[in-house]
Amino acid sequence: MKEQPKSVAVWFEIPCANLERAARFYETILDRRMNKDEFGELGDPMRLFPAAAGGVAGALVKRTFRKPGGGGTMVYLNCDGELDAVISRVREAGGLMLMPRTVIPGGHGAFACLKDTEGNHIGLHTSV
Repeated sequence: MKEQPKSVAVWFEIPCANLERAARFYETILDRRMNKDEFGELGDPMRLFPAAAGGVAGALVKRTFRKPGGGGTMVYLNCDGELDAVISRVREAGGLMLMPRTVIPGGHGAFACLKDTEGNHIGLHTSV
């Protein structure tokens, strides 16, 4: 068995239809400012939850492929250094790739998205 990763989750997203309204809600209930970001070429508007360096972070997002509602929060699982290998096993295990490996601008690694055997949308992330 391999050594366990520092954290199984590395990123989360909460989909929203009205990003500004959602940001106001979370800023209000958490009493913290959220940072605006669009991750460069990806162009997806986001409001980042504040997190300490090295901690699990996440964002409110407005994306065409994610809608708020019963689908809920999307969790990104840590696949550091093994993203391609994990992606290669998705179909055989009964899943479906929704988004191929995509480099995140600014040196934030790469991600991919899948649909698992239960219909959940799950993200995969590598920092390298």
